[in-house]
Amino acid sequence: MTAVPSPDPRAHDELVEQLTKVPFFDGLTHEALQMIAGLAAEESHATGTRIFQYGDPGDKLFIILDGKVRISREVSGMGEEALAVLGPGEVFGEMALLDESPRSADARAHERCRLLVIQKEAFDDLLFLHKDLAYEVLWACVRMLSARLRETNDKLTFLSTSGRFG
Repeated sequence: MTAVPSPDPRAHDELVEQLTKVPFFDGLTHEALQMIAGLAAEESHATGTRIFQYGDPGDKLFIILDGKVRISREVSGMGEEALAVLGPGEVFGEMALLDESPRSADARAHERCRLLVIQKEAFDDLLFLHKDLAYEVLWACVRMLSARLRETNDKLTFLSTSGRFG
């Protein structure tokens, strides 16, 4: 894994441009995206690399620029259960922004990937100083978590009706 901060103004502008393509940040102003880009560092991970594991401290938010990331849990007696495979523009690790709990799943590079990484502490400081931004980010988080809960409900319904669950 390599983490690369972006002090170069052109690199910063490229980060802002990439953030405009992330649905999680839909509706944020250019100024807000510039502030968020100022916190971000880039990481690259080879296929199979563990990004974090269940129980780790939730201290970073991740945005996928390229590649795919698999979110999974180990199930006793069954092995790995993939919960989601996420691609470019998707966000993971966002629960770390909302609580102080450890990671609730594992994240691995499903294929080689480039990620933007934002440290929780720096993001918290930014949101504390910019309440309008905090409000917008909170609602983006709520929308995303709600969509993921609906997907989980659909998956559980499928498993229970197909006899694979319960």
